[in-house]
Amino acid sequence: MRKKHIAMWTMFGFVIGLAGCTTYYKVSDPASGHAYYTTKVKDRGATGAIKFEDEKTKSTVTLQSSEVKEISEEEFQAGLKAQLKGQAPAPAMAAPAPAPAKAPAPAPAPAPAEAAAPAAATPAEVQAEPATPK
Repeated sequence: MRKKHIAMWTMFGFVIGLAGCTTYYKVSDPASGHAYYTTKVKDRGATGAIKFEDEKTKSTVTLQSSEVKEISEEEFQAGLKAQLKGQAPAPAMAAPAPAPAKAPAPAPAPAPAEAAAPAAATPAEVQAEPATPK
């Protein structure tokens, strides 16, 4: 019974140890701007191309020109989720948003024309016509 427990705990420790040893990569294709996420990148061949399995599509991808970056598990998971939604993955540390552009200043109002004082009604204009008797 004791040997069985030792074997079980040894196997458990081995499995836990392997689980923490995964390395995550973001592979970018500069020509298309597309980003791929993988856990294994095969060595470059004589041509300089790399081969890897895209975690999203599970297909083998070969890129002649690429940028490989080791990333955290959180960035890896976020990148996969963003790809599944059809969005570009959010950067690990987003740059602060630029300040909103100022609205253009309103055009200055035209200079007021010389305001002429309203002419006072002259007595001739104010006279009413006499009522005519019927």
